[in-house]
Amino acid sequence: MRLNAAMKTTLAALMFTTLLGWSAPPPASLVISEFIYQEAPFPQCHASTLAEGRNGLVAAWFGGLREQSPDVGIWVSRMDGGHWTPPKEVANGIQTPALRHPCWNPVLHQSSQGPLLLFYKVGPSPSTWWGMLLRSEDGGGTWSKPERLPEGILGPIKNKPVQLPNGDLLCPTSSEHAGWRVHFERTPDLGKTWSKTEPLNDGKTIGAIQPSVLFHPEGRLQALGRSRQGKLWDAWSPDGGKTWGPMNLLTLPNPNAGTDAVTLSDGRHVVVYNHTAKGRSPLNVACSRDGVRWEAVTVLENTPGAEFSYPAVIQTRDGLVHITYTWKRQRIKHAVLDPGQFTPRPLLDGRWPD
Repeated sequence: MRLNAAMKTTLAALMFTTLLGWSAPPPASLVISEFIYQEAPFPQCHASTLAEGRNGLVAAWFGGLREQSPDVGIWVSRMDGGHWTPPKEVANGIQTPALRHPCWNPVLHQSSQGPLLLFYKVGPSPSTWWGMLLRSEDGGGTWSKPERLPEGILGPIKNKPVQLPNGDLLCPTSSEHAGWRVHFERTPDLGKTWSKTEPLNDGKTIGAIQPSVLFHPEGRLQALGRSRQGKLWDAWSPDGGKTWGPMNLLTLPNPNAGTDAVTLSDGRHVVVYNHTAKGRSPLNVACSRDGVRWEAVTVLENTPGAEFSYPAVIQTRDGLVHITYTWKRQRIKHAVLDPGQFTPRPLLDGRWPD
């Protein structure tokens, strides 16, 4: 039987619906939903990051036997000719011929003038790891020798840094050796020299890590991220991240899982997170005009008992929103949304609408 255009469109929608576990056709805002790779030389992966390099999209993540295994390295794939290149390992935790530590949480950043930066961590655990940095002058094709960051500097811990109007790179970061505490690191010269703030929280009242940074009028910044208190947290800075006000809990739920957020070119803010009290499904997208009142946009994945986690989100120069995330610890998935097609719905009392 030959399919006409309408039948092909219906079939594609049904395939999308089945793949993502939706009970309805995919939203109009969803442009692409794809795996970055189908096969890889590692059984598990996690903690992806995404940037628009000079030559197109670049993604990275850690992969190995399982999280915290010594064989875990940092892997990179680039969008080339409309397709993702096969994963390539660009960093590992080899210290000596007899000692290898796992790698963790890569973070990509394309500076406005300068190389593509790849931050990552090496060490036995999050409470003992240290920061590392690679640089690429060709959009992620080749990389410099690894640089260890100064003592006490971790670099951006999970989510992307932001470049401030004066050129400084503000890195949202956190530590886990004395409770879960958030602080910010700053470099004016792309990782050559550093300074950092004191922790925003004591790690007890609110245990918080892995912040993202949003931009607001008059130079104000908002940070938000993961907590142990069952909700996303936020904090505000009036002076470009030098000082921060008190940390608060939002109405959005957080099952102690990673999130990411971005400010769009039109001033709206987007957050990607698991809108659930427990587990890491579903994976949701919400938006806000003021960073306070959030509205539901779409559900990227929804399979009870499965894991869809640790999203990374950016907006590319063409205005589209790109998201990567862990898919069942087996693959990294890439989704593209058109923010012009968002149809936000209220989150009444923090509940996701039917």
